[in-house]
Amino acid sequence: MEIPPLLIQFGGSIIAILAIYLLARAMGLGTTPKLTDEAAVQHAANEVKDGFSPVRIAIARGGAAALARDVDGQIMVIKRHGNQFVGRVLTRSAKVCEVVDAIEIDPRETQFGTVRLSIVDPGYWADAINRL
Repeated sequence: MEIPPLLIQFGGSIIAILAIYLLARAMGLGTTPKLTDEAAVQHAANEVKDGFSPVRIAIARGGAAALARDVDGQIMVIKRHGNQFVGRVLTRSAKVCEVVDAIEIDPRETQFGTVRLSIVDPGYWADAINRL
């Protein structure tokens, strides 16, 4: 019995696609990044601003965003943007609003947008941002 060449080519293509898929999964490509612990937040904060070393951190439920405060009192908001994290050091112009078990932060940058964080101690962070 002779197997048609197109069927062999089709089978080889399916095997190659499956191999690429498995390799991508093994490398963690295509997954949604999360801020799972303080080390992840410290790494993200240091990527946003070199030398930013947080002493207090609040991670939003779900790991999509976080707040970090350094020893100098600077506060950085970090959020997921695609498959990476971006952040801004908040200034006096930042606005914060408390909602039920969460805070909403507007760093007053149109390209960054508003960030809503469902965190453990929203009152502390709202006060700290208002004191900037």
